[in-house]
Amino acid sequence: MLHKCLAVAIFFVGVMAVGLAGVAQQSPTEAPAGFDTPTLAQNPGSQSVSNGIAQPSGDSYALDQTRFEQDHDASTGLGPVFNARACADCHQNPVTGGSSQFTEVRAGHNDPHGNFVAATVPINDGASVIANRSIINDRALIPQAQEHIPDAENIRALRAALNTLGDGFVEAIDDSTLQSIAQHQIEVSEGRIHGEAVEVPVLESPGQSRIGRFGWKDQHSSLLSFIGDAYLNEMGVTNRLRPHDVTTIGKITADPEDVPDNLGLADIDHFAQFVRGTKAPPRDAVLAATAAAQAGQNLFEKIGCATCHVSTIVTAPAGTVIDGGAFTVPEALGNKIIHPYGDFLLHDIETGDGIVQNPPQDTANKLRTVPLWGLRMHPRHMHDLKSLTLEDAIERHGGEAEHVRNRFRELSPTDRQALFTFLNSL
Repeated sequence: MLHKCLAVAIFFVGVMAVGLAGVAQQSPTEAPAGFDTPTLAQNPGSQSVSNGIAQPSGDSYALDQTRFEQDHDASTGLGPVFNARACADCHQNPVTGGSSQFTEVRAGHNDPHGNFVAATVPINDGASVIANRSIINDRALIPQAQEHIPDAENIRALRAALNTLGDGFVEAIDDSTLQSIAQHQIEVSEGRIHGEAVEVPVLESPGQSRIGRFGWKDQHSSLLSFIGDAYLNEMGVTNRLRPHDVTTIGKITADPEDVPDNLGLADIDHFAQFVRGTKAPPRDAVLAATAAAQAGQNLFEKIGCATCHVSTIVTAPAGTVIDGGAFTVPEALGNKIIHPYGDFLLHDIETGDGIVQNPPQDTANKLRTVPLWGLRMHPRHMHDLKSLTLEDAIERHGGEAEHVRNRFRELSPTDRQALFTFLNSL
């Protein structure tokens, strides 16, 4: 075990070296952390502090947050089917951009060859269908558009809305760093843990792909792609990346509904600018400094949790061109040390939901490792929010993580409490 812990420490140095490639004589710096985007009913964004990201001409961080929190109705493109009226409805705990208590519904079925097929949902009393879409929206503008899961779509799952704080740093992680993490996992676990990195299309750069890192299935690699997709699938607002609604039943506006403002920025551009400007979720510094939390951190590494819940990653250097050429890592995000306690890779720990959102089909029962930064703000845990305690969440880890779970079971009550104290400091 000492050998493996040493290997983990060496790996972190290696990750930092990857992040420093091409930046001679310059050390990485800690990414700013803080819950600094409070949600205010009056003057939204007025008290928010970004990570220092440069703003487009005429834009402000307060304006970006205002757009992120703006409620929509049918006249501004909401629906016809949707889950929420504003981005902040699903991303608000404890501040705008944070995690959520909300879950969305996913569904589909397997074909005769065992391959996942996204759901086909009849609406309008069977006169119309919404086809080839795994997400099933909970809300609709009119009764005729309301979706219900047919009996034939027998693969069904709940997915929690994700935290977006610090995701600008996640976007700025180089693909090679994620590949190195995946290789390291194989080496230190004797092949038992093997995170999968999947190449996914970059919507704003047609024909280009990159390693996915956003969403429970790593279905997006860029924040703009993730946001454009969510604007349609969660709110029903069409945009330049997703220009067509899934149904016209109840639709009263023309596509695309998200158009540039007087600054030349569409909503999805403001959303991306807001998320890229958020700070990383902070630790509880007082609790983290206690002897119990420090002992718990040692146990976290010793029993193998840190193999997937990677504590330290360094982002690509400023000036690195990513997202298929559509985005250049800015100074505020480049060469930064982050502590996500996640690897942004897909794993099978026997909690998979059977749903494929991007090929290959072997991702059906894999899910992205939960980044644990901000964990103390999660009243419920795991991808479906069905675990109400940390112990229950750990006990659900099987498959690739079975041996780690078994080591947890061998801990004394005192050691378990120390581990929980550490986790509650994140």
